[in-house]
Amino acid sequence: MQRHLLADTGAGTASAPFELVLDEQDCLATGGIPSQAVFLAGAYSGAYPVYLIRVQIPDLGFDRHLYVVGVPRVPSGLDGIACFRFLNRFHYGNVGDAGQFGLEC
Repeated sequence: MQRHLLADTGAGTASAPFELVLDEQDCLATGGIPSQAVFLAGAYSGAYPVYLIRVQIPDLGFDRHLYVVGVPRVPSGLDGIACFRFLNRFHYGNVGDAGQFGLEC
């Protein structure tokens, strides 16, 4: 299933035990394997389950199993949040050309 995520570098840290935040129903629907719960602060405070889920971004050749926090609701108009640890896997910016945006992995 395709999902549109908010890229939020303020969500989590580079050493956080998760990389994405998704609706818990999506975690279950994709066959996510339950892992230990995690305690969050900020917009989502409290304990939430973590799932191991296969995440693919075909255009980037990305295909890995990631730890994902399942929450009861996600930001309106989006399907979840891509956290700092996930975003830190990629190099992004204008790739040396001020006239365009690029993404490298």
